[in-house]
Amino acid sequence: MNLALLGGLLGLGFVLGVLIAILEVYGPKILRLCASVYTWVFRSIPEILLLLLVWFGPSQFGVQISPFFAAVLALGLRSSAYQAEIFRGALQSIPSGQTLAARALGLSRLGTIRHILLPQALRLSLAGWGNEFAVVLKDTTLAYAIGVVEVMRQARYIASRNFPLTLPAYILVALLFLAATYFGLFVIGKLEERLRIPGLEARR
Repeated sequence: MNLALLGGLLGLGFVLGVLIAILEVYGPKILRLCASVYTWVFRSIPEILLLLLVWFGPSQFGVQISPFFAAVLALGLRSSAYQAEIFRGALQSIPSGQTLAARALGLSRLGTIRHILLPQALRLSLAGWGNEFAVVLKDTTLAYAIGVVEVMRQARYIASRNFPLTLPAYILVALLFLAATYFGLFVIGKLEERLRIPGLEARR
């Protein structure tokens, strides 16, 4: 369940994060302001509070959503704000001369972003994105607060049924997260090495 949560919220955070970062850097003034407010809001609200708001909020208007969907939405929105800042920094680190050269060759503003700037920014973002991966992996345990049956809740079930197994259960959960974090960061690190852009490393 934790891996499903992780995939869902990272995917949502990635899509929204890229869009928000593009608006922050290249959008009109009013959209840049909206994007900045968005990142400020979702980076300021504690994750557990955001989970409760998304879980209980719709029910006040007669809309019922599953705990899993609420967790993906709440944690995904939070992650999108942090990912947007990662991508924004990467976009701004690309030399402006590349934009000028692309426009001189006839590419439109959107085409320049899509074909020249964004591919480089995503590659430059891998180091910071790896840190976000490690953070949200641990954040998935917060979903137990709204009823999602994930690994932390399973450990609590074991502890409530057999107290002597409490410590071993939590140690096992810790080891699982250590292994998942190591494996994820190892893969991201290898990907970063493979996709490194010569000449831009020092700008990250």
